[in-house]
Amino acid sequence: MNAIRIKNLAAQGDVLFRRIDKLPEGVVEQPRTGPLVVAHSETGHHHSIDDREVKLFERLERDPMVCYLQVAGDCANVVHHRPHDTHRTIGLTQGTWEVRRQREWTPEGLRRVED
Repeated sequence: MNAIRIKNLAAQGDVLFRRIDKLPEGVVEQPRTGPLVVAHSETGHHHSIDDREVKLFERLERDPMVCYLQVAGDCANVVHHRPHDTHRTIGLTQGTWEVRRQREWTPEGLRRVED
């Protein structure tokens, strides 16, 4: 797969990936049964990781806008699953990552960016 290898910061559509030094306090590893969906899409075109050497963490009081990843292997590919107009695959290098859904301001207030 032709992924762009990321070392510190990258965006894939409405999802921002930022390297951090360590996991914050109060996060819990989430169980997985298949691919990790790091950002659900309202149209079903999720951003996900198949690599089994990646762990997903969320805060005890779940925040749908933020989660965390630990990449144990050399690189983990984040794939946007859409057959057309897709975002390029990015490869997160080994380390700890904050995953944040982007927000936008509307007259009604802040809302999640929809991709």
